Amino acid sequence: MRRILIANRGEIACRIIRTCRRLGIDTVAVHSPADAGALHVAMADAACPLPGDAAREGYANIAALLEAARATGADAVHPGYGFLAESAAFARALKEAGLVWIGPRPETIADMGDKNRARDLARAAGVPILPGSPAMAGGDAAMAPALAAGIGFPVIVKAVAGGGGIGMKRVDDPSALTEAVKTVQAHAGRLYGEPSVFIEKLIVRARHVEVQVFGFGDGEAIHLYERECSIQRRFQKVVEESPGPGLDPVRVSRMCDAAVALARQERYAGPGTVEFLYDDDTGDFYFLEMNTRIQVEHPVTERVTGLDLVEQQIRLASGDPLTELRAGPPPRRGHAIECRLYAEDPQRAFLPSPGTLEELVLPPESPRVRVDTGVRTGDRVSPFYDPMIAKIIAWGPTRPDACEALREALAGVRVAGVKSNIGLLRAILAHDAFSAGRTHTRFIDEHSQELLHAGRP
Repeated sequence: MRRILIANRGEIACRIIRTCRRLGIDTVAVHSPADAGALHVAMADAACPLPGDAAREGYANIAALLEAARATGADAVHPGYGFLAESAAFARALKEAGLVWIGPRPETIADMGDKNRARDLARAAGVPILPGSPAMAGGDAAMAPALAAGIGFPVIVKAVAGGGGIGMKRVDDPSALTEAVKTVQAHAGRLYGEPSVFIEKLIVRARHVEVQVFGFGDGEAIHLYERECSIQRRFQKVVEESPGPGLDPVRVSRMCDAAVALARQERYAGPGTVEFLYDDDTGDFYFLEMNTRIQVEHPVTERVTGLDLVEQQIRLASGDPLTELRAGPPPRRGHAIECRLYAEDPQRAFLPSPGTLEELVLPPESPRVRVDTGVRTGDRVSPFYDPMIAKIIAWGPTRPDACEALREALAGVRVAGVKSNIGLLRAILAHDAFSAGRTHTRFIDEHSQELLHAGRP
């Protein structure tokens, strides 16, 4: 493998380039017109413009990406996360073109990309699942009340396709259900071209715990421990850490075993994440979904294991048997926490805040602090893409040490020109409930008055 085309942009593209440089592999960046001057373009060994306007269509254009790979002499493609990272059609097209796909089998991507199908496969692997309904295609909203009545409120309406917390709506009142189903169907149809949705039981006092798995493509797989990802807004993660604070180690061990069983059943290849809801009252856990790609929060696992997961992906795709990793996970060392710095306004329901970064000061890297970003001072946060500015990851021998390192790192962050959630992140890290490890998926909602007041710019 001599040259890898990165079918992505921003922070994850820059992160992949850093590993490729260390491995002596050339990289090709692709870019929309809006990203012509982006950091990932400047960092890569070669760059190729994509057709279309400044919106998403270029990065999701399979034919254009195949042509870019051919024109630049790439022999492999890394999809990062988002865009086509979980597209079975893209993986198949690359393989048919004779290119190496750095990811799992297209069949696995298709299976796990259909959330209803994924639930069935998880059940077959012995993984606990929540009560849920069959899929409802567009126009089937009339079925929803009867289906939800059999599950019991509150429920959550989910798009069958997609992931990353997008295409979901909580419903507490039966009178709001039909409209919620129609809304999510319309949203899913626009985003994924697949309007089908299903209904799932909602655990009110839940924690979001996920297990990092790594499969070898031959039915063997290991886990690389859990991550706690409960602090979220709009069903999307804001703070992630490992180990999960206050989790029952026996339950976590069972969760890891369940995740590995699913990965083995699917003959999974590379890093993937099996996500669970953990009932804080009972300790029971339930399958949520499987992400067949590298996760945004993968640096947390890298920091506590000492592994470079992107390097392991590339080596596996190159035919390396990864004998040492097959022997089992390396010992987990210390505690790591990641915060996502976004260009958004927490005071206005986390509305994205596009614009020019007139000033961006991020903490210096050190043995305790890592920063992953795809932007610099003077760059523009585009309205067309996810508004994440950076991920700031801190490590310490204990959770209090990691929290202190992250608090110090966040204290030095400066963002000007756009609104950001830096005040909210500082407020979360300073909150007594967070320090005590009392986290759950409604943490920000429950403490919103304190957090938003403390986090005002």
